[in-house]
Amino acid sequence: MHISWAFLASIFLSISSTTTTATPAKRFYDTHRYYALEHRPSDGASLKDVTNALGVEVVEQAGELKDVWLVRIPQPDLDEREDLDPVVTTFQNLQDKANSHLAVRSEEALHARRIVSSVSFLEPQIPRELVKRAPPPYIEIEERAPTRASADAVADRLGLKDPLFTEQWHLVNDDYPEHMMNTTPVWDMGITGKGVLTSFLDDGLDFETDDLKDAFDAEHSYDFNAHVPLPRPTGVRDHHGTRCAGQVAARRNEACGVGIAYDAKAAGVRILAGPISAVDEAAALNYGYHDVQIYSCSWGPRDNGQTMDGPGYLIRKAVMNGINDGRGGKGSIFVFASGNGGRNGDQCNFDGYTNSIYSVTVSSIDYKGLHPSYSEACAANLIVAYSSGSGNHIITTDRKNECSKRHGGTSAAAPNAVGVIALALEARPDLTWRDIQYLCIETARRVNPNDPDWEKTASGRYYSYKYGYGAIDAYAYVTAARTWKLVRPQAWLHTPPVIINNGTLVSLGHKKYRYSGGVRIGSDGIEQKMVVTKEMLDKANLDAGGLEHIDVRVWISHTRRGDVEVQLVSPHGVKSVLASTREYDEADTGFPGWRFMTVKHWGENPIGEWTLHVLDQDDPKESGAFLGWSMAFWGTAIDASKATKFVEPVVDNALPPADSPPRPVLNDPDMTKTTEYAKPTDHLPEDHGHAEGENTKVAFPTEKPSSSKPQQDTEKPGNGDWVDGVKGAASAQKWLFGGLVVVTVLFLGWVVYYWRKRTAAQKSAQYSSLAADDIGMEAVGGSQRVAGGAGTRRGTYDDPSTERLLPRNEAPRTGQRTGGVMPPSGARGLGFHSGFLDDDEPSAALTTGPPMYRDEPETPQRSAIASAAPAIHQERRGPSDGDEDDEDEEFESLGGSGSGSHIGSQERLT
Repeated sequence: MHISWAFLASIFLSISSTTTTATPAKRFYDTHRYYALEHRPSDGASLKDVTNALGVEVVEQAGELKDVWLVRIPQPDLDEREDLDPVVTTFQNLQDKANSHLAVRSEEALHARRIVSSVSFLEPQIPRELVKRAPPPYIEIEERAPTRASADAVADRLGLKDPLFTEQWHLVNDDYPEHMMNTTPVWDMGITGKGVLTSFLDDGLDFETDDLKDAFDAEHSYDFNAHVPLPRPTGVRDHHGTRCAGQVAARRNEACGVGIAYDAKAAGVRILAGPISAVDEAAALNYGYHDVQIYSCSWGPRDNGQTMDGPGYLIRKAVMNGINDGRGGKGSIFVFASGNGGRNGDQCNFDGYTNSIYSVTVSSIDYKGLHPSYSEACAANLIVAYSSGSGNHIITTDRKNECSKRHGGTSAAAPNAVGVIALALEARPDLTWRDIQYLCIETARRVNPNDPDWEKTASGRYYSYKYGYGAIDAYAYVTAARTWKLVRPQAWLHTPPVIINNGTLVSLGHKKYRYSGGVRIGSDGIEQKMVVTKEMLDKANLDAGGLEHIDVRVWISHTRRGDVEVQLVSPHGVKSVLASTREYDEADTGFPGWRFMTVKHWGENPIGEWTLHVLDQDDPKESGAFLGWSMAFWGTAIDASKATKFVEPVVDNALPPADSPPRPVLNDPDMTKTTEYAKPTDHLPEDHGHAEGENTKVAFPTEKPSSSKPQQDTEKPGNGDWVDGVKGAASAQKWLFGGLVVVTVLFLGWVVYYWRKRTAAQKSAQYSSLAADDIGMEAVGGSQRVAGGAGTRRGTYDDPSTERLLPRNEAPRTGQRTGGVMPPSGARGLGFHSGFLDDDEPSAALTTGPPMYRDEPETPQRSAIASAAPAIHQERRGPSDGDEDDEDEEFESLGGSGSGSHIGSQERLT
């Protein structure tokens, strides 16, 4: 009997994966090219046949992804053309042969069809540096002198000798006792996180520091940046992972403070400190998933109010793998920080990690219970936890036996929630990932009940875009978990896309799309309705009383994405704001099947008429069209025996949907893009721990703000409205006079230009030209210069003299779009991440850089340099020049203070 090589390899890997976490092979990108290949074993060709046909060798299975393999070839010779990838070219040739009608029955064509039909996904893996955002300078403030009697009493009663415990207000808050994680009653129950393992996907973990050395789990730790077993934080700014781990698992001892689940174990998976490919990010999200209960993820895309970013196929597949098979089928628990772009008008529904139904999305409140201005609001927020603001930070452990007194942002809120979930899992190890979310909602404490952002939902609960369902409370959460009845398996109803006026989306690669059809979004917006019936729910095995999450996918073309608003209204009149306006979002790539998510309808009966509103801002210079939409309802199965596991599709945003997934565009550079994250604390406002929070503002006001734009053009002129548009402009004499002045100046400029050009040509007639004189340096390849500036595009980011930065309501509009937003001079070199989150359509303002781990939001501003747009849009950002001394990171230690240095970061094209 013949046993195939692929079969033996699969058996070996499946056996090894059930016993221990397989250590990934070291990567050698200087000598080899790597690819992710998904093989369909049942579609004809064996894995060996496929690899032979493509000329690649198998390195290993891609993490825990079944039938996905990491393969490689030696680097081609230097004299070979760089723009043709040999494996991609080979596969495309096989596709051509398989589709050829000239040799339908030839053996060569049949062989090509077997190979092509057996490959469902092929992606080059080109690692790039993950960019961390520099911490803000430390701001000296007058120390408060709070009463410590209560905290001292708790320390005496529990025998806590940790010297900073009495300053850990998030554990015992003497000033505002109603605002803390409420952990001590759980400790009194003898529940301290024993037997629970959390993995911190971050920039490393100092496993030798006194607070964490006894908590560290080496078996489930790995460094995907350096491909070595231990996640040692070697960079001078690699503090973030250690601080987050200390919030959860810092031991009771005489070092710093104590963790919420101080007897839990902590693994470190290092992904933020160097190059990482999509395969490795997927592996990191599944690393040790049979034993790891919780993955703490305090990172995400840029928090600049301009980025819309979501995970690629391999990352989505890894998350789905963890949900279906992690923890013996109970599901991995992914906890994500919501993001720190609140001051920039950012919203966590533009982040494909935080708006995933599989994430516990956590925002911040401060020690007074107020909403910090940096904390992002959206309909995907589930809960809030305590973090920096109103004069206080989170106190936690740090590297090299030092202590941090300036940790904060939503990336500190998320580990606080992780600690509570760890306590609950000790009490009830059988809780599924969905039980964890139910308990968040059922036990969340409503803070600031008079805040106008709270709205009563159809289920009788209160929900806020700022606070989710409220603050997570350790005692309430664990107490409820001990007697919680497990929910039935998941079911879902996916509606087919509603295609409006032959709306079509075609991917052009490079995160560019061609839209056609659809209906123009007028001044009154567009309203679409969809009816859900009991029969539809019964057929989908979805319980009408068990609704949990709702996904709404939209296809919208628009010349300025930030002008678009999207709202969903339920049959019971409950409105979810899925997207509000974003002042700094200048992207012209629209919403190419972007998926919004809301938890606001949890527990609501979905039967009835749902209404989607798409609104625009009446800007005569911007326009958009609505092409289509669909909905997905997720909840509890009616019949548990009929429940199935969801399978992640390769392509999920096609319009119209394809009968079979289209093959990837293998020569698309974006497919080689790797995740580049920023830590959630990296671009927090400098005063994130000191700025006073608020509890009086609605996150997304329903009334449109008054506009400073001209109001005479209430409708954008269309093809048949040109005359009306001219009449509207001519109604104001100042506009007519201004137009005449502009035309006169342009005419005189044209005359002077050609006169000077003719004079110069006469003087240089005796010389021979080696290149066209009219081609400026800004038009040349990879070293474009911004028009009017000296040096590369990086120079315009570093030199304030090359830019004029204006807020949206002051920026002049011209006939030509600016095409970009120039970061402020103090934010030069900022990179950003892609992945669980990739800017699905890059911001027209920031076409460089993958999304980054979030912690510290940036302050985006708009540029008036319209002429720089083409160069900015095409150029890839190079490595930082190493502005290492621009900012100092200071943190207080038990015995004094230390300092680190700012490391220049790198941006890349998304």
